[in-house]
Amino acid sequence: MNRFQPFWFDDAMSAEGREVRASLTKNITADVCIVGGGYTGLWTAIKLREKSPDLDIVIIDKALCGQGASGRNGGCMLTFSSKFRTLAENVGIAEAIRLVKASESAVMAIDDFCQQQGIDAEVRVHGALYTATNKAQQAILQQPLAVLQQQDINHWARLNSAKLAHFSGSSHHLAGIFTPYGGSVHPGKLVRGLAQVAQKMGIKIFENTAMLGFRSPGRVLIDTPRGCISAGTLILATNAWTPQLIPQFKRAVVLVSSDMMITDVQPNTHNNPWFSQGTAVADSRLFVHYYRNSQSGRIMLGKGGNYFSYANRMVPLFDQASRFEPMLSKAFADFFPDADATIARSWTGASDRSVNGLPFFGHLPHQPNVLYGFGYSGNGVVQSFLGGEFLSSMALRLNDEWTRSGMAGGVKQFFPPEPICTLGARVIRRSVLRKEKCEDEGRTAFWLDKKLAKLAVSAGKADK
Repeated sequence: MNRFQPFWFDDAMSAEGREVRASLTKNITADVCIVGGGYTGLWTAIKLREKSPDLDIVIIDKALCGQGASGRNGGCMLTFSSKFRTLAENVGIAEAIRLVKASESAVMAIDDFCQQQGIDAEVRVHGALYTATNKAQQAILQQPLAVLQQQDINHWARLNSAKLAHFSGSSHHLAGIFTPYGGSVHPGKLVRGLAQVAQKMGIKIFENTAMLGFRSPGRVLIDTPRGCISAGTLILATNAWTPQLIPQFKRAVVLVSSDMMITDVQPNTHNNPWFSQGTAVADSRLFVHYYRNSQSGRIMLGKGGNYFSYANRMVPLFDQASRFEPMLSKAFADFFPDADATIARSWTGASDRSVNGLPFFGHLPHQPNVLYGFGYSGNGVVQSFLGGEFLSSMALRLNDEWTRSGMAGGVKQFFPPEPICTLGARVIRRSVLRKEKCEDEGRTAFWLDKKLAKLAVSAGKADK
């Protein structure tokens, strides 16, 4: 295990006793081989077992289950509802409605699954809160709600100042909209718990077993350092690592850091009602601030859109303490001026941002038995549960709502080639930061910065 670990994963491993599963050391066969032991891979395996109990399923992970994005995200449970317009443009109105409802149901289903299986993932379904911290954000805060209301699927409501302070735990917000379909989870304990449940269901898991390559002359042959797996179907649940594994996906996403910090345990949390709830909170910036508290009395705060990786390389920065700690500390002081701001740990993760901010699921051209799913764009805790539905139904060749969905049609939009992509992303990022600084200060942003910032609207957690 690497020396540096994000807080959530390290905390989960300590609670688990730091058990490491065996590596693959011989040639084996399976009906389905899943590469990647994070949320997507584990939910897919579990759904496959539920839908087809006799399948022989194998999961391999190059490190430990959950050591990637699943063990280092913010643990915010958010749905598709704030991206309804984008959904409708890409999959049609009827399917967008279904996916919004499915994502809201998934919040509850994750909680139910953890309770039924005894996973102590600290799931707290206490809603999600999107806020405005300046007048410019106030003007756009409620924009996603109109289309939801038109389709009679809106569960968001504007909060008065008292409820806003209650659900946010901060006086920094000017306005907020709240939905009960959301909350927070301990991401490390969730992913490690899913792995334990998968094993109990008879799913074989091999850790520290990297896929070196694969061939599909019929059955898929997956090469690893010490053994080969012959599988009827291969599922790539490798998220941010996918562009490195499959060159044709190099322009399907851009890898951008999401940086997080978590405090020491706060004093006197029993006197603060905010710590009794696990609401996920996000402001209305394009490169959003998001935060939540933990069941143990800590405060986690993160910000996306910080470092764009050239050619989607998985650079060491993505597995280190955040280089943006000063920026995170300043944001923390704005939201919580009276809190203990001692940073227990900071970390960084690679977010696989798609062109439209939505995930996609499909199979490789002319290889229907090689499936993939990624592009969660920083919203994978809930959406990966749905990813398990998509990929399991696709692997079983079912004709159901998941395989018929437009989201199961693979990658349809691509970013420009390098060096244009990264250079453009960095120029746009600077324009966004200048624009949002002006808005914070009550000034009008430069015309060019406003125009360039519009090119990044799909990166936001809500349609603008």
